[in-house]
Amino acid sequence: MNFPLFLSLKYIRPKRSVASVVTLVSILGVMLGVAVVVIVRSVMTGFGDQWRQKILEFKPHVSIVADAGRLITDEDDYAAAIRKIPGVTCATPEVDSRILLSFDGRVRAPVLIGIGGGDFAKSYDVGAPVAGTFDLEPDSIVIGLELARSLGVWVGSAVTVCAPPLPDEVYLPRKWRVSGIFSSGHYDYDTGYAIANLDSARDLAGIEEGVLAIHVKTDCPTDGAKFPALVKSIPVPGRYRVLTWREADRQLFDALAVETNMTAVLLLLISVVALFCVMNTLLVLTVQKTPEIGLLKALGFGKLKIMGVFLAHGLIQCTIGVALGLLASWAVLSNLQRIVEWLAKMGMEVFPPAIYNLEEIPHRIVPSDVVYVVVLIYVFGLMASLVPALLAAAKDPVKALDDQ
Repeated sequence: MNFPLFLSLKYIRPKRSVASVVTLVSILGVMLGVAVVVIVRSVMTGFGDQWRQKILEFKPHVSIVADAGRLITDEDDYAAAIRKIPGVTCATPEVDSRILLSFDGRVRAPVLIGIGGGDFAKSYDVGAPVAGTFDLEPDSIVIGLELARSLGVWVGSAVTVCAPPLPDEVYLPRKWRVSGIFSSGHYDYDTGYAIANLDSARDLAGIEEGVLAIHVKTDCPTDGAKFPALVKSIPVPGRYRVLTWREADRQLFDALAVETNMTAVLLLLISVVALFCVMNTLLVLTVQKTPEIGLLKALGFGKLKIMGVFLAHGLIQCTIGVALGLLASWAVLSNLQRIVEWLAKMGMEVFPPAIYNLEEIPHRIVPSDVVYVVVLIYVFGLMASLVPALLAAAKDPVKALDDQ
């Protein structure tokens, strides 16, 4: 064992002194900083995974739409050709439009998805019906659970359906029967979407033939290499354009990425504050060990070795803090649901299932995030240790021995 490491380990041993107390506080600060960053990043990653999964289950992975104001008129043949592409699980012609739903004085404006009756279960993974069936009969409608609650309707209720008014066009309201209710597990989808027979949706939108889009589901929406290649293999005539699920929900994912990064930056500031404690510990140690520093210099130890003692001391504090922080984050994440339930019993509802539509808090530890945090802690720890190390190395041995 080299001398700087030996001496730094000697200094870090617990003693009944101010330096030992400050060292303990510094290590606890680093531990808490690492644990908080890892826990929050893991939880936010878990929420991002859940949102992405819900989007991929409900929304199309690829949408082929016509130019503004135009329709896709060869929808059946075109969809059949797309289904033959390897990796495509289904391709469905659809008419999507905003409508007004009213019942007993309550009015809502969901997006109506007009789709073939046999294609709904293939295209939209919403599980079994909460009530009724998903058989899309003419003049019937399937709505989300939260939309049903807000309107005060259930299976068998007759709702009034109106198409948005267009210039010089008048569409009379229709009476459709609620034939089924679904629950996707995502509040926005359960309140903002309704499903009807394709012909009924065409009639409501004033479309005689054709569709507004071909919606495609694939078996590799998150594969960074396979999915783009599959999208490129879809034949797209010049009058049509392709929209992927990432492009359709770009604002959501951009907002999530910005929120995640900003949270990580703010939480890392906690670690920076903890590393100032490391600097304070070393400054106290420098003052406390001034006579020993003078003696070492008098014995011929150079500035680099003196600096090495204090740099090693700071990095040892960081190492202990990082190790304890990683253990603490693992322990918290392993028992996260129990902690949430315990807080709920204490009157602190931190994760209401009714709001998030999730049975437990999702989380996923990303190894690259952990490495990123650990590397930054060591970099900042080295910087925090550098100033006290330079001060110790610059001490005059004569004056230092006079302080004895």
